[in-house]
Amino acid sequence: MFQLPFPVRDANASAGAQPLGDLPEWNLDDLYTGEDAAELKRDLDWLEQACNSFAADYEGKLAELDAAGLLECVLRNEKINQIAGRIMSFAGLRYYQQTTDGGRAKFMSDCQEKITNITTPLVFFTLELNKLDTDHLDGLLAQNADLARYKPIFDRIRAMQPYQLSDELEKFMHDLGVVGDAWERLFDETIAGLEFDVDGEIMGIEGTLNLLTDPERSRREAGARELAAVFQNNVKTFARVHNTQAKEKEIIDRWRGMETAQTGRHLSNQVEPEVVEALRNAVVNAYPKLSHRYYELKRKWLGLDVMQVWDRNAPLPMEDPKIVDWAAAERTVMDAYSAFDSRMGELAKPFFTDGWIDAGVKPGKAPGAFAHPTVTDVHPYVMLNYLGKPRDVMTLAHELGHGVHQVLAAGQGEMLSSTPLTLAETASVFGEMLTFRKMLDGAKTQTERKVLLAGKVEDMINTVVRQIAFYDFECKLHAARRGGELTPEDINALWMSVQAESLGPAFEFMEGYETFWAYIPHFVHSPFYVYAYAFGDGLVNALYAVYAEGEEGFEEKYFDMLKAGGSKHHKELLAPFGLDASDPAFWDKGLSMISGFIDELEAMED
Repeated sequence: MFQLPFPVRDANASAGAQPLGDLPEWNLDDLYTGEDAAELKRDLDWLEQACNSFAADYEGKLAELDAAGLLECVLRNEKINQIAGRIMSFAGLRYYQQTTDGGRAKFMSDCQEKITNITTPLVFFTLELNKLDTDHLDGLLAQNADLARYKPIFDRIRAMQPYQLSDELEKFMHDLGVVGDAWERLFDETIAGLEFDVDGEIMGIEGTLNLLTDPERSRREAGARELAAVFQNNVKTFARVHNTQAKEKEIIDRWRGMETAQTGRHLSNQVEPEVVEALRNAVVNAYPKLSHRYYELKRKWLGLDVMQVWDRNAPLPMEDPKIVDWAAAERTVMDAYSAFDSRMGELAKPFFTDGWIDAGVKPGKAPGAFAHPTVTDVHPYVMLNYLGKPRDVMTLAHELGHGVHQVLAAGQGEMLSSTPLTLAETASVFGEMLTFRKMLDGAKTQTERKVLLAGKVEDMINTVVRQIAFYDFECKLHAARRGGELTPEDINALWMSVQAESLGPAFEFMEGYETFWAYIPHFVHSPFYVYAYAFGDGLVNALYAVYAEGEEGFEEKYFDMLKAGGSKHHKELLAPFGLDASDPAFWDKGLSMISGFIDELEAMED
């Protein structure tokens, strides 16, 4: 199955009606010029012929190939992936520009079905690779350096060996994938079509979530209560989607013999379960010194006896509610990137000049933000919903980091460029940190410094604490679903079971907050994705500490790490920096940066 990007969001999204300047829009012509482009038909025709001839040439014969023959086979498979990925990138990006457009939705669905059908003959490839004798495969790799370059791919594929089904069942699973996609589309279209009436103003989910960051507490409360009301009205649909997706996953995992619901995610992330467990435990143990401590400070700043959920992302009373226009946002991020290394600025520049960013909020556009790498012979595209809040500048820095990473990794080729989720957040979070430090260094007053520090702490809490709480919720959800159908009330209870623990005693939870699990796309599109955010943040905090200590040659090592894409394991990538994610102390090092920022904020109170 060829995966589409999906919108990423938290209740940090921003909105407003202020003039922002000329917001860029995508130019997708580098993929195809339209649904009826001759090149698109040509590629679909080529793909069908290429898949059929690939199966005719290689099915049942992989074990007979010599090293040169296996290399040619891999290169042909890579080219097929590239063409299929190009088609689905075009269809998916057009859809996310306007998810409520029936024509675009149909076009994407039709493309997905065509490509699923066309690529079904390829299913044998990974199945036969997994049946090759290990000594035989190692011998072929030793004979041919070009083939040996693909060893990480073989290792990744062969990690699924214990969970592989019969050839016939694997083809069935492949074909069935479009059914799961339909549930994801139902979720996306339901979310995009929701309408919220706040004081007589009708808005979509992005604008309504943004009210949670409004300076006026009454506006925040109105937004939160309307979100709760609309989610409640649609909760049966969201519960059905979650029940179906979780049950489908349980069936597939059971047939494959996967030990836990999380096993598949850990395998695709190329990360050991014990490393994730160490991360999760380190974060949960740190809740009191991170989120609990910070929100107690924020409660005092806001002058409240107790905080409500609509106060979590409230601006601080001393904060200047300024709007950052697009030109200023571009300048801020570009200056930060270029100051780190001029090459970083050069890599980022075409995103702004060549139609690689779609920034504005528009009716029907998917909420949130993402960077989609498309394919290695084109370039990434960044989607934002930019509305001028300082946090939107950080989102731009974050997604641009993904884009730069994807451009650098493209040199690895289609099969080796894709970075596992745990490392995919490295350049994005590092880009945010560069931008934050640049802004912090430019702070002119103690108040400005305090607001910037508090904003960064909130973002880190949302990235680390909040995402690990999400991960715990998902673990509970999938475990509970194995016991039978879950009612909306069952899912609500699981959601609330992680909220007080993670946010702390400063909070009181309004009636209706129990449905706020409903709008988070990761749970539907990519189960257990969320811990990658915490992994990436902790990794970058440790990495940035090495940079701040003046590590010689850091920039060169950093570029090498990004260029590696998915060709190296996290242990190998971090070794040049003297870091090891399998060491439990590694996570404490990353978390201590957040704790240190809170220390500084507390010191400002004295």
